[in-house]
Amino acid sequence: MKSPPTVDSFLATLDCPHLPTIHALRAVIRSASPEIGEGIKWNAPSFHTTEHFATMRISGPRPLQLILHLGAKKSAMPAGAIEDPTGLLTWLGPDRAVITFADPEAVADSADALREVLRQWMRYVPGGAISSTVGK
Repeated sequence: MKSPPTVDSFLATLDCPHLPTIHALRAVIRSASPEIGEGIKWNAPSFHTTEHFATMRISGPRPLQLILHLGAKKSAMPAGAIEDPTGLLTWLGPDRAVITFADPEAVADSADALREVLRQWMRYVPGGAISSTVGK
């Protein structure tokens, strides 16, 4: 059985105008917590702790998007669970939201707010407790 590609090997073969933004976004996401791992899901970079919680939407002409979700099982985020004072999130339903990035500068400009949103989001990912490093 062939092992899945690493994110680095996947991106090395990707012909995509969003590559600089993808690399910038990966760095910010991974810096939110040492417990974040990454892989390929839905033919795009995806991030996980106990379950996948964030997947990039990299195809098509639209700007790069980060889809936040709550893993494989259907669940809902409690109302008001995520503080988002800078308005990064566009809610798609009670269990998912999207953040759009036009370019690497947009990622850099929102890095601190994005890390805080991700730390909050990870608290609601089913399947296990996140260590005390999340949220600090």
